[in-house]
Amino acid sequence: MAEANILLDALLDRAALSHSALARHLNALDTALHYDHASVARWIRDHAIPRHPVPLLICRIIEDRLGAPVTLADIGMARDQDREPSALPAVIDRATALWRGDQRGHHPRKPVAGAQAVAPLWEWEHPPDEGNLAYSRDPGSGHHRVDRVDVQRLRLARDRYQEMYRRVGGVPVHARVLATLTDQAAPLLRAAYDNNRGRDLFQAVAGLAALAGVCAYDANRQALAQRHLHTALRLAKASGDRALGAYIVAVMANQALHLHEDRLVVQCAQAALRSSGSAISSALAADLHALAGKAYARMRDATSSHPHLRQAETLAARLDPTTGPVEISYVQPGLIETQVAEALRRLGDLTAARTYAEESVRTARTTHPRAKVHRHAGLALVLTAQGDLDRATEAGHHMLDQLTGMESGRLTDRIRQVTTALTSHATEPTVAAFLERAQHHTDEPTGP
Repeated sequence: MAEANILLDALLDRAALSHSALARHLNALDTALHYDHASVARWIRDHAIPRHPVPLLICRIIEDRLGAPVTLADIGMARDQDREPSALPAVIDRATALWRGDQRGHHPRKPVAGAQAVAPLWEWEHPPDEGNLAYSRDPGSGHHRVDRVDVQRLRLARDRYQEMYRRVGGVPVHARVLATLTDQAAPLLRAAYDNNRGRDLFQAVAGLAALAGVCAYDANRQALAQRHLHTALRLAKASGDRALGAYIVAVMANQALHLHEDRLVVQCAQAALRSSGSAISSALAADLHALAGKAYARMRDATSSHPHLRQAETLAARLDPTTGPVEISYVQPGLIETQVAEALRRLGDLTAARTYAEESVRTARTTHPRAKVHRHAGLALVLTAQGDLDRATEAGHHMLDQLTGMESGRLTDRIRQVTTALTSHATEPTVAAFLERAQHHTDEPTGP
């Protein structure tokens, strides 16, 4: 008979959590879980370990109560197979398998939610961090030793593909990013490098993997995008670049917002802000606060939304688009106003929302085409809600003007938001003309 898990029992006592309370917290994090007080009693009595990622969630629940980090070892649930998926050789194997499978059309069908969606975030935020990344070559790698030029080539590829994405959308760019990951990044990860070069390499590959996630998200392949982003986050953790990890978490928050996982949006934003501290720029911090504000607005929680929106505005006033990592260059002047306008529209404050939306459009001349689409769409939605149909359709036409040459599922969704809002006014001649023009865009295919 196994010895009782006295570590978990003691920690629950310190955290003032009954068996029933712990079970309720777990079930609230993942609706697929159905634990009760007897389940927790069995984990303690028999030293039983529930399936991954439940032990990680138990750590998170207890650490939130205690205000201090809690590991699997602390709750008596550490075992070798729990650690194996996070070991770098296994991380590399899973990453390269994902990239290769994506190229071959092997795509996951459904995004993970609940505990499975939170676990990668928890793992990124908490120790242990990587030690020495030095790696001896794989016998089949051709005895290549990674040098500065190899890493720079990956970074330049990412920068180039990011600009392409902003101009033509994620559908046509996704395949190019995957080819670079599979043909160039994967062999380098299995080559030879010292610790410093290894961190540079993992940072560069994480940036590319994140862009693969962004492109899949833009093509409305949400389950696939999620896997790419989780992979990118783990690679960023290995690199030690907390700011890059925070950027990837911000992308995860954007996707969660699209999937209507509003609580997850808040969790992502709070984790990135809490864990990265001064490592992240004012631009990224502003975006994270704006995302949290939008999520609370969707939950009709104005009390929680407004402080985040105010903080986003304060940080946005310090923006310098000519500085900072290339990954966060999407935070251009006017982006935060776009986000704030969306949140205020959700909260019913249409006058203020219009002011912010008009300011976001005013500054749109300095940004790229896809950002202009979002900004004009945001203004069109506010104007429609106010009943100003002539101005709404005018903004809608400006939105459509930016779409030439783009293949983007997310932008198609954005057009549909505007057309849906205007459909009830289809008897108005200006609205009817806009809806007819917009139909040609929403009917186009957005990917394979």
